[in-house]
Amino acid sequence: MFDRLRKALTTRTPAGTSVAERPRKRPHNLFEAAATYVSASVEDDEDRLAEAATWVSPEALTFGINELACRAVIALARERDESPQVVARTLLGLPADT
Repeated sequence: MFDRLRKALTTRTPAGTSVAERPRKRPHNLFEAAATYVSASVEDDEDRLAEAATWVSPEALTFGINELACRAVIALARERDESPQVVARTLLGLPADT
């Protein structure tokens, strides 16, 4: 039985690699999808945008994009020594909150 299993795992595929040698593809997580989606949007890459949108559910993608935005605002606020609210409003071109 183990011989058959070993033989099946080392059988050559048309590409010339054994099944055991193939890299295992792991599913994309929502943060990878969000990062790819946002960067593709900035770069106007419609193909990558569409691809990233298929990696996770729309709800998960929305959550990932929101989390990315929060982390970016926090990082910029720390870098600029400003409040996250000031940074967010500045990025969106809004007047300072009074």
